[in-house]
Amino acid sequence: NMVMSFRVSDLQMLLGFVGRSKSGLKHELVTRALQLVQFDCSPEVFKKIKELYETRYAKKSSEVAQPQPQQHRSPEALSIHSSYDRGSTVARTSISTTNIDYPALYGKYLNGLGRLPPKVAKPEVRLVKLPFYTTLDELLKPTELVPQNNEKLQESPCIFALTPRQVELIRNSRYFSLGINNVLFLYRICYTDTSSPQEDQYPPNIAVKVNHSYCSVPGYYPSNKPGVEPKRPCRPINLTHLMYLSAATNRITVTWGNYGKSYSVGLYLVRQMTSAELLQRLKTIGIKHPELCKALVKEKLRLDPDSEIATTGVRVSLICPLVKMRLSVPCRAETCAHLQCFDAVFYLQMNEKKPTWMCPVCDKPAPYDQLIIDGLLSKILTECEDADEIEYLVDGSWCPIRAEKERSCSPQCPILVLGSSDVNGLLPTPNGNGENGKPTADVVDLTLDSSSSEEEEEEDEEEDDDDEGPQPKRRCSYEKGLVSAC
Repeated sequence: NMVMSFRVSDLQMLLGFVGRSKSGLKHELVTRALQLVQFDCSPEVFKKIKELYETRYAKKSSEVAQPQPQQHRSPEALSIHSSYDRGSTVARTSISTTNIDYPALYGKYLNGLGRLPPKVAKPEVRLVKLPFYTTLDELLKPTELVPQNNEKLQESPCIFALTPRQVELIRNSRYFSLGINNVLFLYRICYTDTSSPQEDQYPPNIAVKVNHSYCSVPGYYPSNKPGVEPKRPCRPINLTHLMYLSAATNRITVTWGNYGKSYSVGLYLVRQMTSAELLQRLKTIGIKHPELCKALVKEKLRLDPDSEIATTGVRVSLICPLVKMRLSVPCRAETCAHLQCFDAVFYLQMNEKKPTWMCPVCDKPAPYDQLIIDGLLSKILTECEDADEIEYLVDGSWCPIRAEKERSCSPQCPILVLGSSDVNGLLPTPNGNGENGKPTADVVDLTLDSSSSEEEEEEDEEEDDDDEGPQPKRRCSYEKGLVSAC
């Protein structure tokens, strides 16, 4: 309330006191000063605000004929005056409170969000980066949800107003043909833990209300296993469609269950990216030179003196383990210990729909900022188009590995040899046996020029046999037909 009653000169003095920029229109100075009170208000800053406030209203009290003890102006008489541009309408919203001291001012503006700022700065809660969102503004830093009583169900509201720049960003980003925006307001909730960047985590019984409407929150995944609690996908909550894109004040109320764990909330203005945009960025800054990849191969295959088995090569498939198709953009995380790659196109598309960022090869975290494109394997894919697997050798070179059916040409059955009278004893000898005295199968010679000469020889043999003894069995008719056809 004190800040909202300041003039431009007071706002400039306050912002100059903390080293902030003093340039801009009055509504920009007011917004900057309110953010200072909301996020970075220390006892020294509050003392300066109180001093500026008392200095301005002490002059007015001195002009009164009967001077009274110095008092603050009644908060009910204060109102928010924000003018965006010359000629624009002036929005006035009154904010009332019963006591203007340091704890009440901080607690009233944040409405129970966050505790009093300590004298010694503590580490701030950090949220993990979201590759598909680029942060444009931080409207509310991660602020702890503080229980107001001993009830299990708590409510923590937060009130704020958008700047003209933020409103303009959202309006200009709208795809009218599709009815969607790529500039969004994201509400994120996580554990109050400063040891490492935190992932989004919902408290029990969560419900988020924006102005007069509740926004949808992802539900629980059903679990068919007995004794296993259903899981809930915790993701940022999009509030854009429920926000007032005007000078009106927005109010966000989060309802949450107080069961011992501490949570923090943050509000961000972001620009949403697509998988194609992330792929293009990866191709621009994430390609690893083929020589560096070759050096990594040599390092992997270097002889380990403690190992009894020498590794002479390692096989790498050219098929993506995600979609079982040939790689187009071979990719892996720098933290992965394997040389096998997956396709960056499908990996980004998969995480755009359901963000897990887990390597499909080793099942370890593979976040976007650790992805690289293997320049050596990219080169191999263009040179080796007829193989689905290669082998890296110790010297860093490679060779394609053909399929087994292509390499094995030896038939399982003996080959029928044509045009020869005797091959390795397979053809019959005059006594009807092979070279080793074993009976052999009849072999049909299909290389004769005429079938009539064959028939004449058979007739002569039959006449000789009639003279010598009993007639042998005649050759099958289908063999004669085959010879005649040839």
